[in-house]
Amino acid sequence: MSFLKRKIKTAVIGVGNMGRYHARVYSQLKNASLVAVSDINEKIGKKVAKEFNCQYYKDYNKMLDKENIDAVSIAVPTKLHKKVALDVIKSKTHLLIEKPIALTTTEAQEIIKAAKKAKVKLTVGHIERFNPAIKALKDIIKKGDLGKITSIIAKRVGMFPPQIKDANVIIDLAVHDIDIFNYLLDKQPSEVFAKGRKTLTNHREDSAEIFLSYDGISGFIQVNWITPVKIRTLSVTSSKGYAELNYITQKLELYQSRYKKRVDNFGEFVIKFGEPIKKEIKINKKEPLLCELKSFIECIRMDKEPQVTGEDGLRALMIAEQAIESLICNKVIKRSEI
Repeated sequence: MSFLKRKIKTAVIGVGNMGRYHARVYSQLKNASLVAVSDINEKIGKKVAKEFNCQYYKDYNKMLDKENIDAVSIAVPTKLHKKVALDVIKSKTHLLIEKPIALTTTEAQEIIKAAKKAKVKLTVGHIERFNPAIKALKDIIKKGDLGKITSIIAKRVGMFPPQIKDANVIIDLAVHDIDIFNYLLDKQPSEVFAKGRKTLTNHREDSAEIFLSYDGISGFIQVNWITPVKIRTLSVTSSKGYAELNYITQKLELYQSRYKKRVDNFGEFVIKFGEPIKKEIKINKKEPLLCELKSFIECIRMDKEPQVTGEDGLRALMIAEQAIESLICNKVIKRSEI
């Protein structure tokens, strides 16, 4: 039976944190139904299954065997992404893997290869791509309204997440903004340099600054788990002005430059700035996760390529790895080395 004639049967593996939100959204989607969840923690798994009226399995392989599932979200710890993903692919089930795609680029490549061979849809949970404010900014950049971009700065800071136990702050947080920079600029950085430190922990970096060079465009990412307030912002400086975006409030403001060039008393050109024209872009605010999972379901129903491919996830992870290498070696990693 065609997917266009019935609902997509979905499931979630790992519902201790982000996976619970996946379960909620799947249970609400018009073209999908949540049939089961799986988690090694029976108390949590049964609670989520009861809340969203679906089956619970402690063993996700038993769930895949019994429930005839079409699509799965994988929201287990990063170190388990490869094993769980390969098992899901083996069952010929389409899959969404929460970011990062895997713990290493080698594991990511194995997942991508297996998905292609099995002819199943693979997408990665780079949720910020589905933030309506980011989509609006992408359109503005594409139309040339900002002119020539000179720099992009992202700030993603907040308190330490107790559920993250197998990744440092670059892999867990910065990978979001690395992917967004690549997405907005339609390219990958030619150079990567990073600094980081272990401020509140002694076994992994909990704060970092990453410098990226996109062939003349500068990128800067600040991430940490030590700031007592959650901040998620992005700003773009360009020849025609400045854009400021807040991921949380989905607010996007543009400041159009007003300047004139004139000759001073010494015969040299000077630039005189006037008051900028400020414009708040109207955003139709939506839940990014809802948009992401709707897109995933539609790519299955319509047999289309996902908006975020496995290769997109691989590229973001690869650059994050290069940032970690730069941090350790204290050197700039150039494109030829990526």
